Amino acid sequence: MRCQPRYDGPVYIWLKNKQRCLLCAEPADGQVPICMPCETELPWLGDHCQTCALPLPGAGLTCGQCLNQPPAFEQVAAPWTYSFPVDTLITRFKHSAKWPFGRLLGELLAQFLQHRFDEDLHRPDALVPVPLASERLRQRGFNQAAMLARWLGTCLDIPCDETLLLRTLDTSAQQDLNAEARKKNLRNAFALTPGARIKGRHLALVDDVLTTGATAQALARLLMDAGAARVDVYCLARTPKPGEMA
Repeated sequence: MRCQPRYDGPVYIWLKNKQRCLLCAEPADGQVPICMPCETELPWLGDHCQTCALPLPGAGLTCGQCLNQPPAFEQVAAPWTYSFPVDTLITRFKHSAKWPFGRLLGELLAQFLQHRFDEDLHRPDALVPVPLASERLRQRGFNQAAMLARWLGTCLDIPCDETLLLRTLDTSAQQDLNAEARKKNLRNAFALTPGARIKGRHLALVDDVLTTGATAQALARLLMDAGAARVDVYCLARTPKPGEMA
């Protein structure tokens, strides 16, 4: 029996002229249920590393980590820092099954990515959600990355391919570990699905939050070693370095 929920329609009813902001309950300005003041006040990511999107004090820079050890992925695209209220919305979506909050963030991420595509970001051949460990999937009942990838795929008209990656080990929760422990935790945690079509494709990994980048690095390396032409990472939010949280 599949635990992952599938929905052909929206998570909530879209009423174009009667939408209310999910954050403040005031009338929304358009089809997405968020008003302009609340959208403006979201913690938009400012200057950041051109590779991993780590918040930086200036524009057009690359962080020391990416300079010293270039990651397997090409670029991270994230609209926000992981701070209030985005952190609360992600937590409620991820751990309390409040899917409307996830859908709202997914819609805004799609708008952000479309803007980036219009500017300079290369459009991928497929969206690939980060797989969830089977035990955690049974506990939670859904994979938030897969739901985000499907919503993005529908909005952006990009195929969502959930058949490429497997999580072979039920590892400890990443948020409880430091950077080095995260890397060790992910050793041999992922595998390619037998017969997965990787060679020559530009793939974009989809997840909710990028913290140390250990998961993205492990998956991107796996895909690149299998012949992917390029791997990008799309996520809702990027955390700053430890000790730099607001």
